Amino acid sequence: MSHIVRAARPGDLDAIYKMAKSTGGGFTNLPPNRPTLEAKLERAASCFARTGDEVGDEMFLFMLEDTRTGKVTGTCQVFSQVGMSWPFYSYRIGAITQHSKELGRTFRAETLSLVTDLEGSSEVGGLFLLPGERASGIGKLLARSRYLFIRNHRARFGDRLIAELRGAHDELGNSPFWDGVAGRFFGMSFAEADDFNAIHGNQFIADLMPKHPIYTAMIDENALAVMGVPHASGRAAMRMLENEGFVFDNYIDIFDGGPTMVAQTDRINTIRETRDVPVTRVGDIGENAPALLAAGRLAEFRACHAGIVEEGEGIAIDAATAAMLRVSEGDSVAVASR
Repeated sequence: MSHIVRAARPGDLDAIYKMAKSTGGGFTNLPPNRPTLEAKLERAASCFARTGDEVGDEMFLFMLEDTRTGKVTGTCQVFSQVGMSWPFYSYRIGAITQHSKELGRTFRAETLSLVTDLEGSSEVGGLFLLPGERASGIGKLLARSRYLFIRNHRARFGDRLIAELRGAHDELGNSPFWDGVAGRFFGMSFAEADDFNAIHGNQFIADLMPKHPIYTAMIDENALAVMGVPHASGRAAMRMLENEGFVFDNYIDIFDGGPTMVAQTDRINTIRETRDVPVTRVGDIGENAPALLAAGRLAEFRACHAGIVEEGEGIAIDAATAAMLRVSEGDSVAVASR
């Protein structure tokens, strides 16, 4: 248990660029564009530096580091409020019911409507682990650390939390949903549109996308088959989100049709179950129980898996854990069951 989740630093540019090049495309929050990633790191630094407690248009970027080697192998992001810099678009899957008196029949047509219903939500995203590192619960540590950060800075986040999952791609990296729906209106490939969105934002969607509902009966079968379906690499992430209390509420990504998961922030399981306790002892703790721990505010935030021993109203931890979290006896830590 040597991995720590910590705030990103400017020196992480090479590591995060390496990860961005390993995503295989369609990963909007982690584009393989060095200047864009450098700007992300700078923005995150300014957000970590702000001390106010009101909700703002902020992005917090975290890195997963192996403390034994110093190697960075994963990353994740938290957005305090989406839709502030530019509209946050989704497709909502709905239906229109019509009745013909002459035919004596009622027709129910499924539709896709371009909406901004989720504006103002907080968002967790950008979670990525390098291939070969997805074992031993490390991905779960990375994912759940975001909820601990939100809990420990609750005033800076909204009451609704969303997570967009990458949609299904074919073996060539193309998006059947894009090719069957949005791509018909833009004259560019999925990769081109996704890269443009990651760097410049999605205002071009508002400029060019039809504003009226699209009847799904007019969409080709390949696109229909992947609506609301996560990328193969994101199925485990979807299960983790569901275990935390997220649900699929018929919102999908406008680019690749991936599902948008929605939850009430204070009902997230990790947030509800976490408690603040003092460290009563640092040293040899012998037989212990596994836990998820976090300490520190803003740029000093750190989270890890570690063993603990309950001692009265506090906990005992070993010296390695105390060093990773940068805590001493008497300091408070946030604790959730692993």
